[in-house]
Parts: sequence; structure tokens; C-alpha cells
Amino acid sequence: LSLKFGDVGNLKGLVIRFLLTTSYYQLSVQNWFSLHKLQLLYNHSIQATFNATRIYAPASYSYHCEHVSSLQRYDALLIPSSANDLSKLWEVTFTDFQIQGFNIQEGHFAYAKDCATFFSPAILMGLVMSLILLLVLAYALHMLIHLKSLDRHYECKASSAYFAQMKDNDMGDEKEPLRSSGNDSDELRNQQFYKIYI
Repeated sequence: LSLKFGDVGNLKGLVIRFLLTTSYYQLSVQNWFSLHKLQLLYNHSIQATFNATRIYAPASYSYHCEHVSSLQRYDALLIPSSANDLSKLWEVTFTDFQIQGFNIQEGHFAYAKDCATFFSPAILMGLVMSLILLLVLAYALHMLIHLKSLDRHYECKASSAYFAQMKDNDMGDEKEPLRSSGNDSDELRNQQFYKIYI
């Protein structure tokens, strides 16, 4: 697949060439295409070659990525093929990149396989928080299962309160006058004590 730009500034006959390959994978039971190399041609000769990594999709799909670049800040999907050629002098970046090499119908892209990874930072943080909450829940359930009843450790006395008398004599208070220095006073002879058990 070639994109011909013609003359751009000092570059005569600028062409960007995409070398695509297709392979059949038995595990997925379908053909997949991949971008193998990207070549920059001008002045009728190949000036730079980049090996493409992780740019692939099922043959019936298209491939889409927000950035396909040789720069590290965009995850460098394009890697210079050799340290000896002029590829290191080029910085290539495609924005909103979409490509489909095979099974094109009516000039429109098919459903796109996106390059976004499943483990984005937001999804990774959500998984970590879920794991922490799951561990807390498991620890709480473990503590509840091993919780022992208080009845096993403490003897529960009578459930209702009752009063026990020390002496079962007469219920009335016997009073006896005291005679001291001419003043009459009463003294409680039979004092009853009560205990409450709960």
C-alpha cells in the first residue's frame, strides 16, 4: 500500500509505503493482517525503513490507533530497522491512524480493532481497589466465622432478679426503746439484708 505525495519542499516524489502481510492462525480460525514495514521514499530511492510492532488485526477488520509513531512518548510502534541507515534522522507520527489492507468493501473501513490496551491506568486502579476491598471482606468473614459465643466463656446466672432474706423470722420490724440520757429512741432490732443476683 503506497501513499504518493509528489513533491514536498525539497523532497522529490515523496512516497510512504506500507508493507502488509497476511497469515492464517489456527487458534482464531481466521486470517490476520499485520503491518510489517514502513518505508519512506523520495528522489526515487528508499531513505528510511521502520519495522512495525503490534500493528495487526483480523483480515476482515481494520486497524485503528490514536498515534502510530517512532517517538517514545507515543509508545514507539515504529522502530528503525537499522542503526546504519537514515531512519534515526526521521521522526514519523500518524495521528488518528487507520489502515485496512484486505477485504475492503465499497471504499469504507470495516469494523476497527483498536490499539488501546485493556489495562489502562484507570482500569488498573479499579482492579487494585477491587482487590483491596475483596481482601478486607475476606478478612471480615474470616473473623465472623471464628467468633465464639459469649455463653461459652461466661456463666449466665439467673435471668430474673429475686430477693433472698437472711432471716425468716417475723416480717415486722421489732422496735425496742433505748434509754439513754432521758431521750427515747427506737432501734431496729431485726435488720434484713437483701442480695440481688442478675
